[in-house]
Amino acid sequence: MPEASATDLENLLGTGVGAAQEQLERNGGFLPFALVVQNDDEVRLVAVTPADAADGTDGDFDADAMIADLTELLRQHRDEFRAAAIVCDITLVEENSDAIHVAAEHRDGSVFAAVLPYSGDNSGDLHFGDLAADSNEPTVWVD
Repeated sequence: MPEASATDLENLLGTGVGAAQEQLERNGGFLPFALVVQNDDEVRLVAVTPADAADGTDGDFDADAMIADLTELLRQHRDEFRAAAIVCDITLVEENSDAIHVAAEHRDGSVFAAVLPYSGDNSGDLHFGDLAADSNEPTVWVD
């Protein structure tokens, strides 16, 4: 992976994890969002309107639909930036834990993803585990 691409992806990973942690600590959760490194080096937040959850489900919103909307929005505007990441809240079934998931990709084809497990205790304090690499496939720079 070229050094400039690695720097962009690491920047998106750090910013994404930090923003998600802040939302978790402030609000107890967060909606899926995206970050981009624009061609002028600025990092920008990209958000979409929450999609309503299907009737009969537990959720207040449809996270999968929001991720699909974010991905489509990023694809439509990909000429305006050189790297993108989608940040969402996932459940790690085997660990019985929630986690922040960041999936980043660069227009040169480089990809990187990571998960940060977290849990809350009875007093409402959050405890974060160790950041771990995860696999992902490109979704923005594909045709």
